[in-house]
Amino acid sequence: MMNEISTLLDQYSKWLRDKTSLRQINDWIEISTPYLDRHNDALQIYAKRHNGGYLLTDDGYIIDDLQQSGCKLDTGKRQALLNMTLNGFGVRLKDGHLEIPASADNFAVRKHNLVQAMLAVNDLFNLAVPIVASLFYEDVVAWLDLDEIRYTPKVKFTGRSGYDHVFDFVIPKSRTSPERILQAINRPSRDTAEALAWAWIETREVRPPESKAYAFLNDSDHTISSSVLDALRNYDVNPIPWSRREEVRMDLAA
Repeated sequence: MMNEISTLLDQYSKWLRDKTSLRQINDWIEISTPYLDRHNDALQIYAKRHNGGYLLTDDGYIIDDLQQSGCKLDTGKRQALLNMTLNGFGVRLKDGHLEIPASADNFAVRKHNLVQAMLAVNDLFNLAVPIVASLFYEDVVAWLDLDEIRYTPKVKFTGRSGYDHVFDFVIPKSRTSPERILQAINRPSRDTAEALAWAWIETREVRPPESKAYAFLNDSDHTISSSVLDALRNYDVNPIPWSRREEVRMDLAA
């Protein structure tokens, strides 16, 4: 098992390196990553020297794209959720830009945190229809609370490679059940599934061996691809379509 996981991590690192490209724009270096946004465009971040280190930013892309798509972030509840999400990755919001400082020693980790924050915010606030009042994350919170399932929200673990991973909910171990890690994916895709799978591979070795991972997948207005389900199952993440959430209620409440 150890060799298998090590090989998977090596494959992921090679894929990430091979699919990343650089371009100089004045004082900035544009970094094109293999991660895709909801338009299937590669996410790009920008880096420049700053205060003896580096400044990494999305140049305002994520927030601007959401607002132009009709997803407003002007309510107190959504601002609080946005800040909680960003804080989990150590990313700050400044004038609509997602930013994080870095040094030569932690550049790779900080770059990873910024990209993961961009993906998390994009998925969290991406409403399929602009007039929808609630967010999928809020729906999951409401369901957990209604069924009195205890949890800790937005928990960050450091994986075996030193990268931080933020999970939406952690349900602590009980007398009868192990620790359960739960992620809510509003826009299930192959990319979001593989990102969660890699985070779980990275994290599971530093968690109790009996810990389990679950993914709630929003299927309210679309069918979930079999490739998404397979990608999660292949890495021991239990995929749960939102329409079938009652099937795991007892497992999560135990």
